Amino acid sequence: MAEPLRILVAEDSETDAELVQRELKRGGLDFQSRRVQTESDFRRELDEFQPHLVISDFSMPQFSGPKALAIARESRADIPFIFISGTIGENVAVDMMKAGANDYVMKNNLARLVPALKRELREAEVRRARRFAEER
Repeated sequence: MAEPLRILVAEDSETDAELVQRELKRGGLDFQSRRVQTESDFRRELDEFQPHLVISDFSMPQFSGPKALAIARESRADIPFIFISGTIGENVAVDMMKAGANDYVMKNNLARLVPALKRELREAEVRRARRFAEER
């Protein structure tokens, strides 16, 4: 039996975090998740929980999605990172993709989340395999 997918969720709204969890369950994923709201908690969980994927709100009162992306990229460059937002504009989304985000999903279209997550996990595995082959 494969281990459950570990997902770190940076989200200040408990309601929105529950909506994300509900969508992941609806998508048939076997997962464990942890929700954080601060930079220190994000750093700790990135290290201790060792998530397979990060889902982050773009705008939070105590912590920002772009900061979460920068931290994730500096500590675990290959981890898939998906923004969710109710307010992100197209230009900002493009900027975040250029900064290293793998995808973004609007909160009013969470049906896109599971397909995006599955695609990014597959692509991360391909990147890891390619890097491993190049190192040999």
